[in-house]
Amino acid sequence: MDDGTDTRLRETAERLALTLAQGGMQKTTARVMTALLFSQQETMTATDLCEELQISSGAVSGAVKQLIPTGMIERVPAPGSRRDHYRFREHAWATLMSSQNAMLAVMGDAAAEGLKGTGADSVAGRRLHEMQDFYAFMQREMAALIDNWREQYDAGR
Repeated sequence: MDDGTDTRLRETAERLALTLAQGGMQKTTARVMTALLFSQQETMTATDLCEELQISSGAVSGAVKQLIPTGMIERVPAPGSRRDHYRFREHAWATLMSSQNAMLAVMGDAAAEGLKGTGADSVAGRRLHEMQDFYAFMQREMAALIDNWREQYDAGR
């Protein structure tokens, strides 16, 4: 790939990282995630990320510790290397959205608990009933959407 293409990829990655940071993600975490997403390499080491992003190894370590549990990136073995290698996970987006189902469940459970205390016929009860119904719907539909996407994506490969 030529330098122009590399530069465009880096700029696009940085724009996405900035957008993610504006949406609440820590800036360094967003930069590490987008560096792995836009990388033409299969994997990158922490040293690669430090050099690419001009950040400290501590910053990379902190970002990796945040990204691995979300399912966006993973640590992978690299034969012949003693360094940790990281890559953007296959189906990372579906994994991320699947983990959002846990939050949907928490919100639905909170509504159910509130309904126990207020009763369904109160003002708060009507709002809590709508909240419970909404989050139950979203949880069912999200799981089905993710399953459908995986089937379509895998069929097209």
